[in-house]
Amino acid sequence: MASTREIRRRIRSAKNVSQITRAMEMVSASKMRRAQRNVLAARPYADRMLELMTDLAVRVQPSDRKGTLLDVPDAVKHVGLILITPDRGLAGSLVSNALRQMSRFILDQRAMGRNVALFALGKKGRDFISRSGLRLIAEVTNISDKPTLEDILGIGSNVLQAAQRGVDYNRSGSIDEGEQLDEVYVLYSEFVNTLVQRATVKRLIPVELPEATTVKPVDFTYEPSAEEVLDSLLPHYVEVQLYNALLESIASEHSARMVAMRNATGNAKDLVRDLTLSYNKARQTAITNEVSEIATGAMALEG
Repeated sequence: MASTREIRRRIRSAKNVSQITRAMEMVSASKMRRAQRNVLAARPYADRMLELMTDLAVRVQPSDRKGTLLDVPDAVKHVGLILITPDRGLAGSLVSNALRQMSRFILDQRAMGRNVALFALGKKGRDFISRSGLRLIAEVTNISDKPTLEDILGIGSNVLQAAQRGVDYNRSGSIDEGEQLDEVYVLYSEFVNTLVQRATVKRLIPVELPEATTVKPVDFTYEPSAEEVLDSLLPHYVEVQLYNALLESIASEHSARMVAMRNATGNAKDLVRDLTLSYNKARQTAITNEVSEIATGAMALEG
């Protein structure tokens, strides 16, 4: 059995860890509430833009137009995946679930004979891609807890350029005209509730619009033309969808970290309770031994 001094040291260490994890839990709870408000505030803008683009698509008949972000390719050879992960750890299984979903996505695409190019938002995903030797096109790290649309414009511009004109990114960093991404997906952690965050893959390009029958026709006059307005809105809509995915991931990150720190605090308190019991037993044993030794010595003197 460990000595009482060693047990006291372990109790003190466990209490310090409990205080730290409790503070981190409170900070994550505050950030999670702010991130939830940001997600809810961004949704109406994206929904209204989707309604507008659906109305425009009905007017211009996108099925007859080629070369737009609505055009579905006949054969898919090159696929882009934007992976959104946190910059920091201590978020439970959030990162591992996203990386596992990414690996499954890549295996499925390769089984169909497709090449996958990766874009990373966050250090955890970037580091995993680098260690795995996968093809990383672009990366963005050190994103704040209150991101703006400008934070994703770099990745968004790279994706749109590769999807519209076609570029070839080699490992030396140079860019050549050539390869075109036929489809682009984003993988992020969808915020379901405080306890549930789901790794989700969503297609960004080609843009999916609701059925025309579900949208009421609106008598608008578009200038300079409906085609030009639709073509200018489509890239911006892709960027807005990517921005919403980033907001969802940030809310999921803080929620997962809050739950993980709460569990860590509970485990630290349980450890302190068990160590306290062990300390009392060790102390009682030491006292009993001392009393026994004193009694034995007294009996020896009397004898």
